[in-house]
Amino acid sequence: MKLRTIILLLTLGTIAAFSLLNWNAFITPTTLSLGLTEVQAPLGVIMLGVVAFLTAFFLVFVVYMQASAIFDSRRHAQELQVNRELADKAEASRFTELHNFLETELQKLGANRDARSSLATDHQVILDRLDRLEKELFLAVEQSGKSLAASIGELEDRLERSALLPRQPGH
Repeated sequence: MKLRTIILLLTLGTIAAFSLLNWNAFITPTTLSLGLTEVQAPLGVIMLGVVAFLTAFFLVFVVYMQASAIFDSRRHAQELQVNRELADKAEASRFTELHNFLETELQKLGANRDARSSLATDHQVILDRLDRLEKELFLAVEQSGKSLAASIGELEDRLERSALLPRQPGH
């Protein structure tokens, strides 16, 4: 339990114990002024009712704030996922365009060159380089994804530490 929760529970427990110990004084009717008129009512019970109302009001407020934080966190996580997928698709599209461009250029070179053995060697060198570039690109995209996942995890940890997001089982 957090320190402020313990303090709040101790305060409410103290109020309850004080009320029980002085119950006779709490229910003793007193003349109360309402401005224009006066009424006979137990002041202690009225004040306990006010405390109970305020406690319930703030409890509902805290639940509302936590729910808002959870919904915002989920919305941000979904937006991050969508942006990650868009970035992955854009990188794959660029790689495909590069591959098609190189293939077209290789075909043009093949039509213009007389020496087929030289063309085959050049073609193999370019394909090897293209494969290496493809691996580097996928490695960069994978590292970017891991970095994004780590950032999301860090954000969730911060939210959990600030008590805005309830702890997930297994974390």
